[in-house]
This record gives sequence, structure tokens and C-alpha cells, in this order.
Amino acid sequence: MNRRRLRSLTRRLLRAERRPDTLEISLLLCDDATIRALNREYRGKDRPTDVLSFPQEEGPAMPLGWAEEEIPHVLGDVVLSVETARRQAEEHGGALQEEAEALLAHGIFHLLGYDHETPEKRAAMRARENELLGEKSVWMRGRAGEEVEADHADAGNDLGEPREEEAR
Repeated sequence: MNRRRLRSLTRRLLRAERRPDTLEISLLLCDDATIRALNREYRGKDRPTDVLSFPQEEGPAMPLGWAEEEIPHVLGDVVLSVETARRQAEEHGGALQEEAEALLAHGIFHLLGYDHETPEKRAAMRARENELLGEKSVWMRGRAGEEVEADHADAGNDLGEPREEEAR
């Protein structure tokens, strides 16, 4: 997997969302056992998933207008199962790199405050992802007609408190 492309995608998405380059996002590429344990601990779901997002702060993402010269701000963590991403890429006839990029982008959008808890929020998240990623969006990669299920959700806050609501 090309980590440089993942970093570049992260920067591009943050710029498109008018966020400063001083934002920090950690990415953990892991296996199904690791993400299953996190999914069980933070979401109460004893199964692997493709991506989880752990925002560092409750509420909306860092407000627009944050001064870039201020200290770096940790937006949160994205955890991506390479095993699940590989399976999904095969199912959709795509490459692992493209699947990982789509999932990373989806996780970053969760960190930025997007979610798909309601039809309106789902439509807004889908539209923004599709606008910035086009056919590489998770919504366009073989899943556009599927209902969004509670699988790769905003997992919790400060890596401690699971969210009650279900997203994807």
C-alpha cells in the first residue's frame, strides 16, 4: 500500500474542507482481529469492520478560521482493516489502494463532523465525498445502491466513550 498516496489524499481532503495543514490525523493500518477488538470495545459490535474513526473532541470538528500558526491540533484517529479493505476491493473489482483511499477518506469525513445518522446527514456526507472523490468514494465503489449499515462508524470520543448512535 502506498502510504505517500494516503498522506497526499489526507492533505487534499483537509485543504478542500478549508482546514489548516497543522491538523494531525493518525492512521492505523491493521488486521481484522485488531479492528474487531476495537469495534467490540467501543461500539459493542463483535465483528470486524472496514474503518473506524475516533475523534479527539466531542461536537463539531475544529471551527473554520482556526489560525494555522497556532499549535498543531489533533483531529483524531482513523483505523483501517487492510484485510477487510482487500476483501471489499476484490468484491468490487478494484485495487486495494483505491479501497483503502476511499475508506480513509470516509473516516476523515467522520473526524470532520460528517455522519450518516439521518437521511439528510447521509445525503450531505455522500454528496461531499462524491464531489471530492468521484468514483473513488465509498458511496460509488459498488455500494451506491446499498443501504448504509452500522459498520464503519464514528467509534467514540477520545478513544474512550462509545457513541450511542449508529452511522455506517
